[in-house]
Amino acid sequence: MATPVVTKTAWKLQEIVAHASNVSSLVLGKASGRLLATGGDDCRVNLWSINKPNCIMSLTGHTSPVESVRLNTPEELIVAGSQSGSIRVWDLEAAKILRTLMGHKANICSLDFHPYGEFVASGSQDTNIKLWDIRRKGCVFRYRGHSQAVRCLRFSPDGKWLASAADDHTVKLWDLTAGKMMSEFPGHTGPVNVVEFHPNEYLLASGSSDRTIRFWDLEKFQVVSCIEGEPGPVRSVLFNPDGCCLYSGCQDSLRVYGWEPERCFDVVLVNWGKVADLAICNDQLIGVAFSQSNVSSYVVDLTRVTRTGMVAQDPVQDSRPLAQQPPHPSAPLRRIYERPSTACSKPQRVKQNSESERRSPSSEDDRDERESQAEIQNAEDYNEIFQPKNSISRTPPRRSEPFPAPPEDDVATAKEAAEPSPAMDAQFPVPNLEVLARPPVVTSTPAPKAEPTIIPAARNEPIGLKASDFLPAVKIPQQAELVDEDAMSQIRKGHDTMCVVLTSRHKNLDTVRAVWTTGDIKTSVDSAVAINDLSVVVDLLNIVNQKAYVQTGCTSLKLILQRFLPLITDILAAPPSVGVDISREERLHKCRLCYKQLKSISGFVKSKSGLSGRHGSAFRELHLLMASLD
Repeated sequence: MATPVVTKTAWKLQEIVAHASNVSSLVLGKASGRLLATGGDDCRVNLWSINKPNCIMSLTGHTSPVESVRLNTPEELIVAGSQSGSIRVWDLEAAKILRTLMGHKANICSLDFHPYGEFVASGSQDTNIKLWDIRRKGCVFRYRGHSQAVRCLRFSPDGKWLASAADDHTVKLWDLTAGKMMSEFPGHTGPVNVVEFHPNEYLLASGSSDRTIRFWDLEKFQVVSCIEGEPGPVRSVLFNPDGCCLYSGCQDSLRVYGWEPERCFDVVLVNWGKVADLAICNDQLIGVAFSQSNVSSYVVDLTRVTRTGMVAQDPVQDSRPLAQQPPHPSAPLRRIYERPSTACSKPQRVKQNSESERRSPSSEDDRDERESQAEIQNAEDYNEIFQPKNSISRTPPRRSEPFPAPPEDDVATAKEAAEPSPAMDAQFPVPNLEVLARPPVVTSTPAPKAEPTIIPAARNEPIGLKASDFLPAVKIPQQAELVDEDAMSQIRKGHDTMCVVLTSRHKNLDTVRAVWTTGDIKTSVDSAVAINDLSVVVDLLNIVNQKAYVQTGCTSLKLILQRFLPLITDILAAPPSVGVDISREERLHKCRLCYKQLKSISGFVKSKSGLSGRHGSAFRELHLLMASLD
């Protein structure tokens, strides 16, 4: 009799090397949940299909690292913002750049497409929010009000409002028609990283580095509830399509929340680290995370996750808004978004103008096309996803097949194949299938259960196998010694020659430096050229151009400010503790020293922020980051 196989609730789908350098941003297509866009420090935007190893398309044109990417609702357009402040929009079906938008003075931190029109909103490190018309290739409006970098932008489902979250601890709501701020939502005590509109009701959720999620009523402009105790900074939240709950991507876990009253329905352990974006498709939640140049995708089976106090419903089969199904009859009903008519349910693409522009583009567009390319890495996947739009249903379809869940354990197969040995029993203990088959418990903390032995990812030897079994049976003891000697001789080969070259280079640089210190720069440069050593000339030019240390110093200072300045300012602003806390006093002392040092550097950074070129851009960005020191 076959033993029933218990599948996993959450599992890792794949891991890919997305860029040649570090990945700096990524986003999932929310319509299909299958399209992934990544931006990297190599100034490229790469397109991927989830669970496929090859890149579909690589978009070039940016000259600085890509800081933010966003797909529009039909997944036909993509916008990417760079560290220099430029924004580029690509048409994925035509595989070409559509627009280049310039105007921000610092790196782009956030982007979003309007749900029913050809508009893009951008938030920058320069604290400004801009609304762009893609058709007219210009800025429609600029919204001012934030005092620090704008980290997240979201349009309301009806397209009338824009919500913004920033490092100044505030959330702001903007009226697009009136062109002004409707309301400001204070309350967070740390930078706000993400905002998300409820799909039906006048409700807004915001997640912050203060480890809280707040729900805001958009009719009364007040807080509805606040969820505290997140395991780390909140970076990614997503409402269920029917609005019954909110998913929060926490450190190595997924949490499911309700807000009236605030409560945690379920907690699912997922080893995804710091998840960057979430999407839902086929009752599966897709999460993506990145580390250095790698991007990992994970799947959570929502049919096995508690989403309400009642049985979860299929959001596609039951399209009634949440307001008609309140979890608590006594809870007041909020207004429902009035979306445009069905004629506007699909955003109008730039067909009227784009066709003529493609035949006779302007000189500026010609320059964009020369500088920007769409390198199709996988023609088969590209044709399958983007080309058949007018002939057959689009692929990946809106209702694609769910990812198959792997089995919880291979115990049943192992029992049918052979009786496991005692050694294997020690490595793979047999779990209790009855315990695994129980439905999840509604709780805010993970329920204790018997966990199988965890096999470490970084291990030196295979579990249950001996490497010696796969090696030749006959071993000569002297062979290892000979191999070691050969290896050492190979390593030492050329060592003496390299030492002579480096010693000569050091002496030549000392000679040039001795002449330079006398103040006769021209003679020192002439002496460097007369030495006839290109390495000496390169070292000298690097020093003259300040490439060797200025750019490295700016990059290092930027990382320090981004990672530690919020922590330093929070510790210094915290009220004094009651009693004696030695560790806190040590932290406070160190933070004061760091603050004093950064304060002394800020004057120099400000004086250099007026420079032009690459260094000027780096100093201006540092000046904006250090604005909170004043």
